[in-house]
Formats: sequence, C-alpha cells, structure tokens
Amino acid sequence: MQRFLILIGLVFIAAGLSWPWLSRLPFGRLPGDISIERDDFSFHFPLMTGVLLSLVLTLLLWLWRK
Repeated sequence: MQRFLILIGLVFIAAGLSWPWLSRLPFGRLPGDISIERDDFSFHFPLMTGVLLSLVLTLLLWLWRK
C-alpha cells in the first residue's frame, strides 16, 4: 500500500510539472462532451472524455494484471 501511495504521488507531481503541455490536449473538449453556457450559469459534463479515460485505464489495468 505504501508503494502504491508513493506511485500515485509521483504521478500527481509529474502531471503537475507537465501541466502546460497537458492542457493543450483536447480532453474536456471532445465531441460528445456536454457544455451549456447561459448568462449567469455554466454547466460542463465531459461525457466522452470520461468514457475515453475509462477505456484507457481499463486497458492499462488489464495489461498490468497479465
């Protein structure tokens, strides 16, 4: 469990340091993401981004088990 937490911490540090490059990726702005903007209200639901990330994580965890 300790190694897992250290690994997660290192992943967060790497993501934080590489944020200028990661923010240029189209995640959150994919076709199928729901975005509603009104005068005093905005709602954003990244549906396709969530599906895509779920598929990638499922594939990575499946490969890691084998």
